[in-house]
Amino acid sequence: MVAVYILIGLVLGGGAAAFYFFVLRKRETQELLAARSSAEGIVTEAEKKAEEVRKEAHLEAREVENRAHEYENETRQRRLELQQVEQRLLKREESIERKGDLLASKEGELQSREKKVQDKEKAAQGMTENYERLVEQGRKELERVAGMSAEEAKQALVGEMVAEARLQAARDVKSIEDEARDRAESNAKNIIASAISRYAGEFVAEQVVTVVNLPNEEMKGRIIGREGRNIRAFEAATGVDLIIDDTPDAVVVSGFSSVRREVARLSLEKLISDGRIHPSRIEEIVKKTEGEVEALIKQAGEKAAMELNVYGLHAELVKYLGRLRYRTSYGQNVLAHSVEVGFVAGLLAGELNQNVKIARRAGLLHDIGKAADQESEGPHHIVGCNLAKKFGESAQVVQAIRAHHEQPESILDHILIAADAISGARPGARRELLETYVKRLDDLEALSRSFKGVDEAYAFQAGREIRVLVKPEMVSDEELSVLAHDIAAKIEQDLTYPGRIKVAVIRQTRVEATAK
Repeated sequence: MVAVYILIGLVLGGGAAAFYFFVLRKRETQELLAARSSAEGIVTEAEKKAEEVRKEAHLEAREVENRAHEYENETRQRRLELQQVEQRLLKREESIERKGDLLASKEGELQSREKKVQDKEKAAQGMTENYERLVEQGRKELERVAGMSAEEAKQALVGEMVAEARLQAARDVKSIEDEARDRAESNAKNIIASAISRYAGEFVAEQVVTVVNLPNEEMKGRIIGREGRNIRAFEAATGVDLIIDDTPDAVVVSGFSSVRREVARLSLEKLISDGRIHPSRIEEIVKKTEGEVEALIKQAGEKAAMELNVYGLHAELVKYLGRLRYRTSYGQNVLAHSVEVGFVAGLLAGELNQNVKIARRAGLLHDIGKAADQESEGPHHIVGCNLAKKFGESAQVVQAIRAHHEQPESILDHILIAADAISGARPGARRELLETYVKRLDDLEALSRSFKGVDEAYAFQAGREIRVLVKPEMVSDEELSVLAHDIAAKIEQDLTYPGRIKVAVIRQTRVEATAK
């Protein structure tokens, strides 16, 4: 570097060379100082980093040392636990060895006992065989003495047991019935008496008239018309048969539909009153009368619903209800009967804290199927149930209508059945032909006499009660309840009757003596 400076001085000359040398020397000195300062900074930075590394290494060393202490403590704890487990295992081994010794001794005892048991079993088997042999000998001896086989004796014993069980069952049934009757009879009488007394309906309802009175015999000829044209036109327009016989001053209207019969009756009365009887006039009068009867039917249905405060009935149900005005059952007007059942059902529901409105509604509609049974197949309670369901009646009402001739399921069903029976059982509420009445009583008495042990049977209260007299030597007091239930079940199964029939079974012993 100096040689370079000298060379430069020689080239530039003395003074200039010296100055330039000085400048260069100063610059070199500054660069040297800067390099030294930079070196010191690097050394300082390196020392700081070395200190940080040393601290981190120290911390890591302390952490490793702590971990080593923890591991050592954990190892010591595990060693202690293993020692304890080993001691417990040693104790268990000792216990198992003791138990093994004990079991070995007990096994020896069991073997000796088993041998004794086997010996006893052999002895018992011998005794059993001997016992069976003796039993067989005794059985044969008993059969010889008694004169019957074991099977016959078994059947006789079974018969005695069945008879005894039946007798005990009869006693239990009688006891249960007596207890239930004591509790329920008083309340039932009060409820029914209260309900009946609060509704004073007429006993005998209005009857449907099918006979039309004539002012004179000449009117029969006018009704028949020339070559029978008038009567043919009348029957074609009304859909009924007009019977003209030797009955004085009367003709009979015969038809399956009660509504058509009513239309025919009213039309014929109008024609007789008017005096003009010919086919065109007949058609005119019948058509006009049909409209009037439809209006009467609707009014009758609305009136019945209003009497019971039953609102919201479908218009078709009101019409069906009005048709019941022209239907009878055992001589009882069905519409009047339905209104009466509605009233009584409502009163019974009130006594039993049930829904009075629902009970009245169900009572009013319970026989609605009788207004349509000629149009639909099935018994009237099924037809009525379907009609009520079709026209939006509640499930309770639909079920009650179905159940009043089937198995009841709810309190409302029982209320409706009771109200129906009360209305039909009123004195004079229903009537029937003498022949039908007598035959029904004869069938009832004959059915009761068909049971074993029955001496006589008598029907009372128009066939609503049957009193059965039994032979005391054949039927005991305990068997009376069973016999009464059997007769009632047979009546329900075989006979058709209005209302309900009470079965009373009577057993009495009579002793007679003659004083001389």
